[in-house]
Amino acid sequence: MSRAKLKELLIKEKQSLVAMESCGGTHYWAQFAKQAGHQIKAINARQVKAFRQGQKTDANDALAISVAARQPHIKGSRLLSVQEQCLQGIECMRDLLVKEKVSLGNQLRALLLEFGYPIAQGDTKLTQAIPEILEDAENSLTGAFRFTINRVYQRFTEAIEEVKLIEKQLHEVIKEDQTCIRLQALEGVGPVCAILIKIALGNITHFKNGREAAACFGLTPVQHSSGGKQNIGSISKVVGNKKLRSALYKGALAVVSQLEKREVRSQKDIWLKALSVRRGKKVAAIALANKTIRTAFAMQKHNKDYQPQLLVA
Repeated sequence: MSRAKLKELLIKEKQSLVAMESCGGTHYWAQFAKQAGHQIKAINARQVKAFRQGQKTDANDALAISVAARQPHIKGSRLLSVQEQCLQGIECMRDLLVKEKVSLGNQLRALLLEFGYPIAQGDTKLTQAIPEILEDAENSLTGAFRFTINRVYQRFTEAIEEVKLIEKQLHEVIKEDQTCIRLQALEGVGPVCAILIKIALGNITHFKNGREAAACFGLTPVQHSSGGKQNIGSISKVVGNKKLRSALYKGALAVVSQLEKREVRSQKDIWLKALSVRRGKKVAAIALANKTIRTAFAMQKHNKDYQPQLLVA
């Protein structure tokens, strides 16, 4: 069925449940079907796969989606609004440019190291060293290699400028967004992390409570229990919102590291410092990230600002 025919079907069909597998284009079709008056349920591909019988064909996939959509324990994927999609797109493109910048920088350092030019870490050190190496006419670099290094170096500097421009645009968006401003009051939450939390918790009714939200993002231990025996392991590296979890972990780890150099100021600082001494920095950072999501969920649900319990002097 073509896209035009599918649109006609959704418009003419009586109000019903439109189930689909979460993949590319899910948001567009979900929004279109919703405007046509239908109920939407987008299901994770891993959950659909459990209900597929036989070989992987379009017909078997459709049957599996149909069966999975009728199961009461199968929860649909959360769908973003158009504004949240745009924010997510900006952050994804910024992340892509950062990865490109890092990749180009690492390639330049690795190649020049083989010619006896060790370059210190940092974008500033690299931008200072490359022009000096290219201008040195007495080194053994060939003309073709100099040309290639120069082109890659130009791409590297352009990526730096593009990242700065997009980050400037992100900061402008954050200044006008009250949700992001409130979220940045949380420990270890910066501008980018605030946007990721806002996108993840956009539809607060998707989660029953803060613990469910933390589990969805991969910040709770994985269970492997059987026969009445509970076996609680570590957090999963496969499931969850990896980008958000990584941002939360890095911010929390910075808070834990700084806490060793200053006096405690709140009840959370006392809890975090004791946990860090007892279990180590990394466990404490994950625990703080878990608590950050739960606190952010409560802030979004009740539309309140973050109010830490400060110690009385």
